[in-house]
Order: sequence, then C-alpha cells, then structure tokens
Amino acid sequence: MDWLLTLFSDSSSFTHALLAYSIIIAVGLWVGRFKIGGVSLGVTCVLFLGLIARYLGVEIDAQIIGFFRNFGLVLFVFFIGLQVGPSFFTTLKNNGWGLNGLMILSLLVSILLTIAIWIFTGGALDLPQLLGVHFGAVTSTPGLGATQEALATLGYQGDIAVGYACAYPVSIIGVITVLLIIRKLYNIDMAAEEEVWVENQKKRAQTPIYFHTTVTNHALDAHTLREIRNLVGRHFICSRILNKGVITSPTADTVVHDGDKLRIVSAPKDKEAICSFCGEEDKEIDLATEHSPLVSRLIRVTREEVNGILIEDLHLSRMDGVNITRVNRSGVTLLPFDSLRLQLGDTLNCVGPTNAVARLAALMGNQEKRLERPNVFAIFVGIAFGLVIGSLPISFPGMPVAIKLGLAGGPLIAAILLSYYGPRFHLVTYTTVSANLMLREWGQTFFLASVGLGAGHLFFDAFANGIGWVYMAIGFVIAVVPMLVMSIVGRRFMKLNFHTIAGLIAGSSTSSSSLSFVNSLSERGLAVLAYSTVYPLAMFLRIISGQIVLLLFFVA
Repeated sequence: MDWLLTLFSDSSSFTHALLAYSIIIAVGLWVGRFKIGGVSLGVTCVLFLGLIARYLGVEIDAQIIGFFRNFGLVLFVFFIGLQVGPSFFTTLKNNGWGLNGLMILSLLVSILLTIAIWIFTGGALDLPQLLGVHFGAVTSTPGLGATQEALATLGYQGDIAVGYACAYPVSIIGVITVLLIIRKLYNIDMAAEEEVWVENQKKRAQTPIYFHTTVTNHALDAHTLREIRNLVGRHFICSRILNKGVITSPTADTVVHDGDKLRIVSAPKDKEAICSFCGEEDKEIDLATEHSPLVSRLIRVTREEVNGILIEDLHLSRMDGVNITRVNRSGVTLLPFDSLRLQLGDTLNCVGPTNAVARLAALMGNQEKRLERPNVFAIFVGIAFGLVIGSLPISFPGMPVAIKLGLAGGPLIAAILLSYYGPRFHLVTYTTVSANLMLREWGQTFFLASVGLGAGHLFFDAFANGIGWVYMAIGFVIAVVPMLVMSIVGRRFMKLNFHTIAGLIAGSSTSSSSLSFVNSLSERGLAVLAYSTVYPLAMFLRIISGQIVLLLFFVA
C-alpha cells in the first residue's frame, strides 16, 4: 500500500498534484450545484474547496500550482474573448453607450471607494489586500489574476486571494440588497415593469422585419431596385416581387413597374419611409405563401473558403434570383449589407428558386458536422498573439513603471480582435458553444483551485485574527455602494427599466451567479440583454483597473 500513500502524500509528484486538483474541482462543482435561497455559488465553490484542502494539509509543489494558475487564467479569459468578440463592437454601436457609461460609473465608484478606504485607514490596511477584497466584492476572477501578476512583477510577497475569498460570499448578498432597495425606493410593480420592458423593446428593436408594399409612385416606374434603394436612402432587401401574377426573386438590377407588389426586409425604423416612398403598405397579401414558386431556407456557413468573404463578392445576381434576407451571428440578427463579411457559423435566411438556393447552400457548405471540429491552429495563434500583447510594456507620462496587460488582459484583447477581425484574414476562430464553455470552465476551475491551494492557511488565519470579518464588511460596502449609485442614476435620470438595471448590475460585476439570480426575477429572462451589453467592456476594464491603481499608488 506504499504506492497509495505516496500518491496522496508526495507533494513534488505531478500525479499527486493532478489527483488533488481533480478531487477538489469535482467536489467543488458538485457542491456548487446546490442552491440556497434560489442562488448557487457554482464554480466558485472550487475556490473554497481549494482553501479547505490547503488548510487540511494538502501540499502541492508551488511551481505546479503556479503553472495551473497561469494556464487556467489564459484559457479562461481567451475563450471569454472568443465568445464576446463577435458582438463586442456591435453592442457598442447599437445603443450600448448609455448602459456602458453607467457600468463605467459603477467601476470608477468601486475603485475610488477602495482607494478612499485605504487612505482613511492611514495605510493600516494593505492596498493590495484591499484590491483583493475589491475584486472579490465585484466577483472579477480575471481582475484578481491580472492584479496578482502585476504584484508579482513589483515584488509583493503577500497573497491578495485572502481578501478576494473573504469578500466573495457577500457579493451576491450585495446584489440582492441593492435590488430590494431600488424596488422599495421606486415602488416597482414587477409585473407592470415586465410589460413596459417588452413594449420598449418592440419600439427599439433592430431585428429586421418583413412587410409588403404596392408600388403606386409613378416616378419609380422602370427603375431598378438598386436605384430605388439609393433614392429612398434606406437599406432594404426585396426578397420577392409579384408582377402580372408571377412571383420571382429579384436582384438589385431587377426593374420595378407600377402596380408591382414587393416583399421587403428592413430595419423596423425604415418601414414607414420605404412604404411612403414606394406607395402604400399592403397588409392583405403574403408573397411567402405555399403558392409561391420560391422557397425560404436557413443556410449555415461551414466552408472555410468563404469565411471572411464580402456578401457583394458572392455575386448573387448570377444565381438565378436568390437573396440573402438576414444574417444571424452569435444571437444577433444583421441586415445583409454588401460590405458585411460572412463568418464561419453564420446562419443565412435565403429566398429564391429551389435550385438557386441549393447552389448557394453548396457554396456556403451548410454541413453542421464541419462546425463540430474547432480550428486549433487559429486558437493557438490567438493565444500566442495574446501573450505577446500581454508582455508589451506600455508607458504613460508620470508613471514610474510601464503597465502590462499580462496573462489576463493580453489574451482577452487578442481573442476579441481575432474573433471580430480574423475572418478578414480568413482565420477561422469559430468554436461551438459547448466547446467554448468546456475550455472556459477548465481554465476557470484550474485557476480557482490554484488560488485556493495557494492561500488556504492565510484565509483561515485571517478569520482567526479577525481581519477576515473586516474584509467581509469592506467587501459588502464595495459591492453595494457602486451598484446603488449606478442603479439610482439609471432609474432617476435615464428612466431605465428595473429588469435592465438588474442585468446591468450582474454585467458590471461580470458575475454568472448574479445573472442566475436576476434572471429568475422574470420568466422571460429579461436581464440578459443588459448583461450581455456591458459584460465584454466590464470584463476588460476590471482586468486592467487593478494594475492602474497599483502603478498610481502602490509603486509611488
């Protein structure tokens, strides 16, 4: 039985280390599934299992812990970047600046509050440890990792994971507290608020819609659809046209005549202008009926050869009248502008004759199995690019030390840029949702287990000498005050819906546990939209904020 004793006790053995990690992660994920008051800690339980294991005497070589921590952090942030990248710039363009402005306000208040507490205590509380408390209160694991890395570069000997672990449990309590205060302060009726939210979304919807119009504007007779589009000054797609009883799928050069009936796809805000310009809306007809000789199909882009190609380069006019009416990318519906680049994994709504649609499907690939195999080459190119970006020193006037984005910021930025701009260079960065989630979870669990194993004895010592309770109290203040300020400003001055505020709170703290709770406030999961709007930028700013504070105050 000596082999079994060695397996569980040899701290220098990689097999022992991997066994310990496997047990800690497995038990932590199992415990994290249990809910208390409708809220579960989820993957964060891995951190606390790591703390307990270290306190109970589980020893692992420091170099192995360092490897798993850094490797896990890189995996975690890189695949977050791949996930949010395609929608990162889109959300900023589509009415995302207001919500992101509130998120930045919350972030600044939390940072300033942390610095104020440090100054108020006269330095009695360590600034790095307070940053650990800060990141625990806002549940930013990548922010903790980036700050730990920056402190190691500066020669700091302590472990800020202690403050992080002490403050983390109060973060969800802070979310619940803020939402209860806002609900009470503004006498919010949840059912009425939900209906208002739905109505507002209908008015603001950017998802393309279809409608029919009859051409009664004599000035448009004998003009092509391309010319009409330029004259009206609105982008639209004409997917079907009825002329003398015959339905066809037109191209941009199809000539329109008086009395023609057009099936139009456009943004909701352009409908009135298009109908008024062409003549009048026809609500009685539907050219997409079973009597139409045209078919409508969903086609998936799965061929690497068309990744990054412009829609105008498809030359759809040569395909016997097939039209792309909408493009769905990562849950966002886009109008097919000629300058839009297709990406692997896009879903195209296509209309046209059966044979023409079949030819377009063959060109796009339309084979789901091709998407099941990730392009590992592009992933490692992206990680390498991220490590280079993270190691690049960036100097600012007045700062004694150059800032580095490190293992958290570099791969995150690289992944966002790669997933958004990669198709221009025909790099395939698409991964299935399940593959992305699995690798992201692997990275996060390895990182959290490493943090726990490295700080377990310090964590329990902190509560034994009383400082742990102080960290929890400070963490509660840092969790509540910024969210409350953001929520009051959003409700009072921007008239935001309660569900939007709830999603904004979860997104600003980049907390999946908070998202689970705020999503439960409505059967429709209304908080997700605001969460996804601010999450990418919040993740990036949380990562670099700790480094900036250290360079401004700790080094000086």
